[in-house]
Amino acid sequence: MNKLIFRKLSLDILSFFLLSSIALTSIVWVIQGVNLLDIVTERGHAINVYLIFTILNLPKIFSKLLIFSYFLTLFVVLIKYEENNEILVFWTNGIKKITFINFIAKLSILFLIIQLFLSLFLVPQSQNLAQKYLKNSSMDFFPKLIEEKKFSNVMRNLTVFVEERNDNGELKGIYIKEQLGDEEYKIIIANTGMLIQDSEGFKFKLKKGKITNIDKKSSFNLGFNETSYNLSKLTAKTRKYVKINETQSLILISCLSKNFNKRKDKEFRCVEANSFLLKDIYEETFKRFINPIYIVIISLVSSLVILKTKSNILQNYYKFFLFILGFIVILFSELSHKLLISEIYLEIFSLLLPVIFIIFFYLYILIKSKFNLRYL
Repeated sequence: MNKLIFRKLSLDILSFFLLSSIALTSIVWVIQGVNLLDIVTERGHAINVYLIFTILNLPKIFSKLLIFSYFLTLFVVLIKYEENNEILVFWTNGIKKITFINFIAKLSILFLIIQLFLSLFLVPQSQNLAQKYLKNSSMDFFPKLIEEKKFSNVMRNLTVFVEERNDNGELKGIYIKEQLGDEEYKIIIANTGMLIQDSEGFKFKLKKGKITNIDKKSSFNLGFNETSYNLSKLTAKTRKYVKINETQSLILISCLSKNFNKRKDKEFRCVEANSFLLKDIYEETFKRFINPIYIVIISLVSSLVILKTKSNILQNYYKFFLFILGFIVILFSELSHKLLISEIYLEIFSLLLPVIFIIFFYLYILIKSKFNLRYL
């Protein structure tokens, strides 16, 4: 009988978690998708590129919201059980409160494993794939971003201005400025032209104009009747470097383990001069390994709901207090990595704090539930 009762509780928790996490993830994903529309409107990438890029961001969003979704799930489900007197089914069947809370804590281990898998493997991999896909994708909408009487800066180090553009794609009054280096520019002015696409990419076919090369010392002018300006050698504004949250966990761990004594150095970089700061690697590794442990803590906080009886006139305030407490724990879990670069005692404190929280809340629950060792 007890197994059936706990099975129903598990199903209620899992079903509510799926609904809440999907709803929250979808809302954030849509909002983020709107903010990422500049991939199409300003960078010239195709709609399918935009869709795949945003879909690859889903694991990151889900991972960020998992701890809050789980806390919300436990809080809502346990309050529902308590208010509908469904919680009495456990007590009347001889199930002790500490046994009930132990079950919730054990269930949280499943979500801890899921969060670790997401933060250590899936999220960095999906973020890296998203950026690579965007970087290597073509700019199919580039021609549509060249508007009349408007300076366009779709590509890196390139400015294009067109005086007039007709329905056939013919351009008039063309101005192209390319930055070649530090204070070095190439300026092309043409009366007419066309933007065409071949196997190599986009290029301007220009007629009747001149090319001016400018550097620090001098300038050089060259007239032409017809010329081509190839855009394939230029790059889009898409970021080319890899961020630390897109880097595999094993790479970060390897770097940190080899240089652990320099983990607080604000200038030391791992292996290469253009790689990540070691202190940033330390913080990122902390977030991937330690933050998920707070899932167990918020499960214990949520379990405190069952330790109050309905006869308590402060019951509603108590529930509100627990919700705020859980929210503060979640907020602190996101900020605790900032203590790592502080004094050594604060660093150790931040590393041990999840374990301290678990012990503290569990001991409090044991005392309040008047536990017996044989129920542990």
